[in-house]
Order: sequence, then C-alpha cells, then structure tokens
Amino acid sequence: MAGRKKRIILDCDLMKHPHSGLYHYCLNLGTEIRELLKNDEMLEVAFYIPPAEKNSFGVDAKTIVEKRRFWDFFNPVTKDCSVWHAPFQSGRIIPDKRKYPGIKILLTIHDLNPLHEGKSYEDQQKSIAHTQVLIDKADALVCISDFTKSDVLTHCDVKDKPVYVIHNGTHKVHEPQLENSSYRPARPFVFGMGYINRKKNYHVLLPLLENEGIEMVIAGRLDEPDYVNAMLQQAKKMGVADRLHLPGPVSEGEKAWYFQHCMAFVHPSLAEGFGAPVVEVMQFGKPLFLSSYTSLPEIAGDTAFYFQTFERNHLKWVFENGLAEYSKNGLAERIKQRGTLFDWKQKAKEYLALYKELAAIN
Repeated sequence: MAGRKKRIILDCDLMKHPHSGLYHYCLNLGTEIRELLKNDEMLEVAFYIPPAEKNSFGVDAKTIVEKRRFWDFFNPVTKDCSVWHAPFQSGRIIPDKRKYPGIKILLTIHDLNPLHEGKSYEDQQKSIAHTQVLIDKADALVCISDFTKSDVLTHCDVKDKPVYVIHNGTHKVHEPQLENSSYRPARPFVFGMGYINRKKNYHVLLPLLENEGIEMVIAGRLDEPDYVNAMLQQAKKMGVADRLHLPGPVSEGEKAWYFQHCMAFVHPSLAEGFGAPVVEVMQFGKPLFLSSYTSLPEIAGDTAFYFQTFERNHLKWVFENGLAEYSKNGLAERIKQRGTLFDWKQKAKEYLALYKELAAIN
C-alpha cells in the first residue's frame, strides 16, 4: 500500500501510577491492539507514555515519550494522528483540533463516581463539569459499563455523539508467589483489594472478624491516612486488630497468592464504574461478597452474594449464608465461566472497530 498508515495514539500517561486499575487498563488494551494491528496495512498504533514505561509494549513499539510535565499543545506528533484515544474522564485531551481538525477523539468514561461517594453537591458538580469539557471535545464516547452509560446520559450533555459500552477485560494474574517479606495468614482469611479509602468502604467488614477463626487481608494503597487510622482504631476497639492486615500495595505474584488461597473475596465498595479486582478473582472461582451498589451487580450477575445494607447483622448473615450456599451448589465453575465474558482480546477488537470507524477505514 502506498502512503503513510493512519495512526491511533493511545494516551497512556496514567501508566505513571503502576498500582492502579488505569495502569492495567492501558497496558492490556494497548498490548492487544498492537497485536491486532501487527500486520495491518492501513492502521498503526502509537503510545503517549511516561519515560519509565517506554518499553512496556515492547522495545519496538511506537512511542511518544513524555519529556516534560506539561504538554506543548503544538507538538508536531499529533499532525500524523487520525484517532486520539483519551482513556479517562478525569484526565485531559491533548490534540488541538483547531490546528489539526482532522483528528478524531475517542473518550473512555470509566465512572461518575463522585455522584455516589457521598461528596458535597459542589464537588459533584465540579467533577461533572470537568468531564463535560472532555465530552465536548470528543467525537465519540465509550463507557465501561451500562451503569456508567446511564449515569453519563443522565448527568451530562452528549449532544448527538455516539455512546458505546465496552466492558473491560480481565487482567491476567501472574503465577501465585509470596515473597520473604509477604504476610502469610495463619488462619482462613477473606481478601479484598483496592485503594484503602472511604469509597471502598472496607471498615464495614470488621464485624466478620467477630468470628475468631478467620483473618482479613485488604491489599492496596493506603489512600486516605485518616480513614486507615480510623479503621485500625475501630478494629482495636472491637478486639480484632490482630486479625486485620493492611499490607499496602502487593506484587502481582502476592496478589495471585491471596486470590488463590482466600476463603472469599470481599468488595463492599460504594462506587464502581466496573470493578476490575472482582473480574480478576473470578479466574479462581472464589465466593464473591460485594455491595449491591453502582456497576457491581452488572459485572458479577448472579454469581456473587450482595450486601444490600452494611448493617452488622445483615452483613454477617449474607456472609455466612453465602459460604454455605457456595459450598453445596457448584458455584465455583459458574464464577469462572462468568470471568470468561471479560476477555481483553475481544474487548480490543471492539475498540479497534471504533478506531477504524472514526478513521474512516472500511
């Protein structure tokens, strides 16, 4: 084919946060898109990426490496761009369409979580306003769940722009392996994973530790020190602090070990656009105990047990009855099968179809 290939640029700036769901979103989507375009004669992909991650897609991947904190909006790399994929609703869209009007912009919206986190009305409106600015600049939108799409259509003005739903895929879990410094539970344990903050709501699970036969391990960045300290103090007051463990961020191997060996996975979050850890742990067929809020019932369907409230007795009843039901009805295989619905190879094909449509490639 004569002439230059049309170029998609995937903005991977958020890969500067290595222990985040957005890191894995960019990494998995980019890896699969690159594989799909390996022999394509009309389209190629390049990655706008932090210096520390420049080889994450392979040493021969086409990259645009960030060299300074603030983007030069007249950087000539965008002149060869046909589709710019902005992967997050609280980020920024780089191309200056006044200078390069031919660029099409695809915006992925993961959630409008500030609406569901108990934030003030002013904070909610500020967040929505920022997302609206990005929507106004975009040519098409992807939401990662039907729940997020509903939120967007209710609270934002998408005008006549198309809004698609593409669920995230499953991040492939590494070989389970604890390290010498890893915490190894001495009892059966429940496991949760995510930033330790008010939105994730982990403190409501402490009554489960009134059963002296179990421990609780919640891995992830200690995101809000005041919340973490309050949770630890509450555990101490209840006399269960010795069985609550917050190791902070863990390696991929450690995470896989906790997935493999836990008695149950817990995720009482108040607000999720998707819920990536829930899908990851499905590969192990473990019982899932989730809040009934936002997108989680959409993602886990009838393979999970849901906390309708966080009242102590209800929470313990759901947990105890759920474990009993799980042990006798073969739910593990249904959970694993549910996880296969979230395949990054398939999700990348859905994104690629949108890229081609926006780039006017038949």
